[in-house]
Amino acid sequence: MVEMELSKIIIDEKRHDQVIVLKEKSGERLLPIVIGMNEASAIKMQLAGVYPLRPMTHDLLKSILDDLNARVDRIIIDKLEENTFHAKIIISLDGKVKIIDSRPSDSIALAVRTKSPIFVEEEVLSKTSPFNETDKWDEPTS
Repeated sequence: MVEMELSKIIIDEKRHDQVIVLKEKSGERLLPIVIGMNEASAIKMQLAGVYPLRPMTHDLLKSILDDLNARVDRIIIDKLEENTFHAKIIISLDGKVKIIDSRPSDSIALAVRTKSPIFVEEEVLSKTSPFNETDKWDEPTS
């Protein structure tokens, strides 16, 4: 597994695409993932320190986890099937590890709230073509 970090969020209003770009923490590889507008907004708001008056979905999930004394250990983007990324949220609760299936966009929105590390399976990185910031957004979706 390769530890990644959120590098940037790109919003292309002309094409209505939102792309999050993950960057390898100890390297140069980039992984773009096309996500929905709501998830992009949720991630951007958290990073900008903008907090809505009432909790949004990812804030609610974090509150539930906090109230249950659960901890998000990490998220893992573990599969790329039929041009769609898949992820898992790894949670510790009462000394047990729980693995929750998730979309990468929701996982990352939660990870930025819980300050949890993001990992990508090497196989997923090897299935994606090299990316640079001038590429078109013909990438797999979350």
